[in-house]
Amino acid sequence: MRKGEPASTGSRGTWPTIPEFFQRSVRQYGGRVAIRMPQLKGRRFSFREVTYQELWNLSGKLAVWLSAQGVERGDRVAIIAKPSVGWAVAFFAIQRLGAVAVPLDAGLRPAEVRRILAEAEVKLLFASPARYEELLPLTEEVEELREVVSVEVMPGALSLWEILPEEAQAPPDGRPSPGDLALLMYTSGTTGDSKGVMLTHANITSNIDGVLEVIHIGPEDKIVTIVPWYHIYGLTFTLLAPLWAGATVSYTDDYRNLIEVARRCHVTILIGVPKLYHALWRRMKENFESDFIRRLLYRFAPRLLGKLVKKKLLTPGFRFFVSGGAALATEVGVGLRRLGLGMIEGYGLTETSPVISFSEPFTKRAGTVGRPIKGVEIKIENPDAGGYGEVLARGPNVMLGYYKNPHRTEEVFTKDGWFRTGDLGRLDRAGYLYLAGRKKNVIVLESGKNVYPEEVEWELSQIPEVEEVLVYEAKKAGTPVVAAMIYPNWDELKRQGVEKGEAARDLLWERIKEVQKNLATFKRIKSKEDITLVDEPFEKSTKQEIKRHLYVDR
Repeated sequence: MRKGEPASTGSRGTWPTIPEFFQRSVRQYGGRVAIRMPQLKGRRFSFREVTYQELWNLSGKLAVWLSAQGVERGDRVAIIAKPSVGWAVAFFAIQRLGAVAVPLDAGLRPAEVRRILAEAEVKLLFASPARYEELLPLTEEVEELREVVSVEVMPGALSLWEILPEEAQAPPDGRPSPGDLALLMYTSGTTGDSKGVMLTHANITSNIDGVLEVIHIGPEDKIVTIVPWYHIYGLTFTLLAPLWAGATVSYTDDYRNLIEVARRCHVTILIGVPKLYHALWRRMKENFESDFIRRLLYRFAPRLLGKLVKKKLLTPGFRFFVSGGAALATEVGVGLRRLGLGMIEGYGLTETSPVISFSEPFTKRAGTVGRPIKGVEIKIENPDAGGYGEVLARGPNVMLGYYKNPHRTEEVFTKDGWFRTGDLGRLDRAGYLYLAGRKKNVIVLESGKNVYPEEVEWELSQIPEVEEVLVYEAKKAGTPVVAAMIYPNWDELKRQGVEKGEAARDLLWERIKEVQKNLATFKRIKSKEDITLVDEPFEKSTKQEIKRHLYVDR
């Protein structure tokens, strides 16, 4: 057993391993399409498809090759690429060997990749063709790393598709146990404190089992997702859970053509992050408000208007949206449900594999992220007068700990085994969870009142002249105040004849004073001097959250 590696824990072994569940799905749905990747060339769509049986066979062939390269049970194999058929083949081959997958954000820079590969003692790296040449030198710089393999065919590169054995061979079976390490997921987060989260087979499969009890997915479903598989939300919820249920998965990062992709894929469930739905809702509202008939329908017959939206934008079989990875604005969830368009809001973290709770698609409880899924418990630590305190969780989905980081692991667990999420929330009498924001982001005013930046950010984001906004605690004469950094929408400002910074700040301050009427007085920005304009868009995590530490902590 390597330094920092957990012992196998059979106590978490009431769920199948990842290879076991996938093999079961292959037996049930072998001839069905498992993954259907849309490709747009000019204005022509095409699809690359692979069935459950084909995916199983391809991953078995790759497992044969990996074994020949010396990859064994417990070894680390990394993948740095956007989702593709090759990505899925590599992932399942790693799992079938009993090795440990290390999915990496496709946008990580070489120095970041080098650090993670060295820390995790990665033996082999699968890379996208675009990163192959850039990352190839790491084989000489990282002690354990032996090979870099492209997930697609690329001239001059060692390609996954070219190394598969031509003749069928019985793949080695690593026979991992449910309690064995399956994944090392490195958090990208917003704190700058990237950590390797150790997740077992049972962590993942217990979470899938709990998710599918709440969200009923079946072989008839066509899942379209923009959430990449190197994010735990994307991996567990948009790849593995659908394959457990026999559904077909399509991934795209083409936001501009997302609706067309969804229609072409006959989407029944669309999975995304709040940024997508916030933008979609703004466009819908602008469309409704631009026409007298649509305004009337939205006011008096919203479900009829929703049927028109569904017919025009989606498909007759569309069931609901799913949002996760960050907080969805309450107005958006309520507005879509009012139109008869289901919205499921999920909550979780990398450390919880990831799902803790899910709401129902047509819940009447505005702003809730639902109740815990099967097997998961939550409680609120030290609630304030409003019932808000830190959300603690425990269950079979909670990680083993942070890789080679026992100090940080100890910090996030209570003595009796509850995981500290770092999020603030409250529970109602029926057990529904409502979130307020990150504990470390909360602004505590001199009066003792708490301001949650996310709430203020949503109101300011409604201003057309605001492209992006970050609300934080500043000090004025030693007293905490609510402040904001804004990246302006210069296209909109220039359309109004505003091209200089101070003039832009003057206009933005007038807009802010207007929208802040929706906020309690103590939550408002008090003066124009508390607004800072930034020159570039904020740097963001995979989940499209602003990396606050790059701006606030400094």
